[in-house]
Amino acid sequence: MPSLVTEPGIIHYETYGRGRPVLLLHGWLGSWSLWRDTIEALGRDFRTYALDFFGFGESGMMADHLTRRTSAYTVPIYVEMVHQFMDRMGIVKAPLIGHSMGGTVSLSMAINHPDKVVKVGVIGSPIDGNSLNLLLKLSGNPKMAAFFWLFHGRGLRVFLQGYSYFMARNGRSMARMINKDVSMISMESFFQSIGTLRQTDLRPDLHTIQVPTLGMYGKRDIIVRPSENETLKAGVPHAQIEWFPDAGHFIMRDSPERFIGTLRTFLLADGS
Repeated sequence: MPSLVTEPGIIHYETYGRGRPVLLLHGWLGSWSLWRDTIEALGRDFRTYALDFFGFGESGMMADHLTRRTSAYTVPIYVEMVHQFMDRMGIVKAPLIGHSMGGTVSLSMAINHPDKVVKVGVIGSPIDGNSLNLLLKLSGNPKMAAFFWLFHGRGLRVFLQGYSYFMARNGRSMARMINKDVSMISMESFFQSIGTLRQTDLRPDLHTIQVPTLGMYGKRDIIVRPSENETLKAGVPHAQIEWFPDAGHFIMRDSPERFIGTLRTFLLADGS
């Protein structure tokens, strides 16, 4: 269970494989465990690092003097977290692959720290916060977050376990993963992170991204509007878009073989 101590907090990560580094970033309410199968497959060719964002998974909550701020668990904070992680680990530059919120962070890294990013890949990621499911938008409201957080989050877990059957083909497996991940977060990280994601709009800056870019979107996604693939392509004309007609928000679980094949091909292309 490796971890990195930084001033804002402790970053938990898992690493596997040998070769050039690749960073994997999870989505909202998730953790590094989303990438279990991915790191095993990519580990044949790359040194993979799967991080837990502050307030999620096994990464610590942020320091007390930072959590007093209303913007402790935000996309910009997570961008700087990834940047600091790379510096502290001696990773000069690497591909960043992110699911959902993790993809938004990856694109933001490519915009704000282009010297650190070799390639960027996103899976079901919102570029404009308006593309989020209405329920997710409401979750960013503190009063709604408090409602969802009744009984220390147990109400939220019960709801998400049922909702899991609409989010992925294997609803039972998805429910187990979500129940475990949600049990490790706080109300602050819950509503602040989705609140900032709701307010995010990367469209004005997408044109600055010059590195190879991959967008994977599922037609059955009920979390993020699938048409975000068009938003990505409009802002990054050279982006490679892969459409998964039989997959939802969790493409790596709904179409695992094609997902891994597409991702490996993208990462290995041009020897980078």
